Amino acid sequence: MKATNERIIVFDTETTGMNMTGPHYEGHGIVEIGAVEIINRKLTGNSFHVYIKPDRTIDPEAIEVHGITDEFLRDKPTYREIHQEFMDFIQGAELVAHNAPFDIGFMDYEFTKINAGIGKTEDFCKVTDTLEMAKRLFPGKRNNLDILCSRYGIDNSHRTLHGALLDAEILADVYLMMTGGQTSLALNAGNNEGESGAENAIRRLATGRKALKVIRASADEIQAHDARLDLVGKKDDVLWRL
Repeated sequence: MKATNERIIVFDTETTGMNMTGPHYEGHGIVEIGAVEIINRKLTGNSFHVYIKPDRTIDPEAIEVHGITDEFLRDKPTYREIHQEFMDFIQGAELVAHNAPFDIGFMDYEFTKINAGIGKTEDFCKVTDTLEMAKRLFPGKRNNLDILCSRYGIDNSHRTLHGALLDAEILADVYLMMTGGQTSLALNAGNNEGESGAENAIRRLATGRKALKVIRASADEIQAHDARLDLVGKKDDVLWRL
């Protein structure tokens, strides 16, 4: 299990395009950033979420994925306008993303458009890729976010379109399961001690499994069991009497 005192930011981005093979991402940019904070393996309730007006139109295939349109973004801030606030939120944290090179590549590209001397994301944060983690845990299997949710029993039924903040919240559930097994995700920000925060717990899927059949010992089996325990010690000294 990872150390519990580090600050972790789980994040996701949505972009103007999906084909990133060209130089400088063919001018594509970020249209949404969603990020949530984890400290001591619990969501703190602190988050960062913003829609961004890009300097180009959104490709139709990208709109089909995230549902964000040029018209919706018309009155939103540019990345330059939100850059410092975003940097203040992530500075010095461990950044966790699924297929991190995609999101980090876009962030680095946005940095260069503002100032080529800013540097890269890895200069400010440690970067962790949950897709690479999943490939090590489940070699040879598909490991997209929906499949990982199914594998770990996390409810993502409300995820009809990709959305940066929702995907970051879901990925936080997945990340905690991948790094430590069953873990309470109760918010610890502003909660009184002893509050469960159950409304923010991992949302688990019903498995549909039948209840296990209970087969009770017969009278003869109980007699044989007691006879064997008589060899161990007196009746009051043996804890395994039926």
